[in-house]
Amino acid sequence: MEDNEKFESVAAEQAIPPEQQELDNLKQELETLKKDRDGIYDRLLRKQAEFDNYKKRIDREKSEFMQFASAELMKEVLGVLDSFDLAIRNAAAEGAAGENTLRGVELIHKQLQDTLARFGLKPIEAKGKKFDPNFHQAVSTQPANGVEENTVIDEMRKGYTLNGRLLRPAMVSVSIKE
Repeated sequence: MEDNEKFESVAAEQAIPPEQQELDNLKQELETLKKDRDGIYDRLLRKQAEFDNYKKRIDREKSEFMQFASAELMKEVLGVLDSFDLAIRNAAAEGAAGENTLRGVELIHKQLQDTLARFGLKPIEAKGKKFDPNFHQAVSTQPANGVEENTVIDEMRKGYTLNGRLLRPAMVSVSIKE
């Protein structure tokens, strides 16, 4: 049996020398490490792209939030603007007696409108325009001579946009055929 073991040992040594076997193992290990490295690098690139997309999305959401965060405040202030509009109409109806009051209220009204406009609030021009359900809320219809059908003939309450987005629709009266 000793001879048999020697023969197997010699045959194994002749088939693959130990240095060659060690070199083959190292090459195989190197290939495995390269595959692992490539996989990790690929995951790193993907995570970096995901993070860049995340930063862009957060910046966009932050910008939108800042742009429209004041919407609730603007809605509350619109009630004050409506009161100014009513006061101006009433003072104008009083004639000469309400002229000084009218001028003062108009100046305050203009100042408030200018301030809100700087923050992106814009009135919707409705009177004389074609009815648009995206910006107008029809509260009544009236037959009108010489006016095209579905035209806004009266505005009961102004509508507003905030940075191009509808904040409140205008309450209007729309013409119909007689």
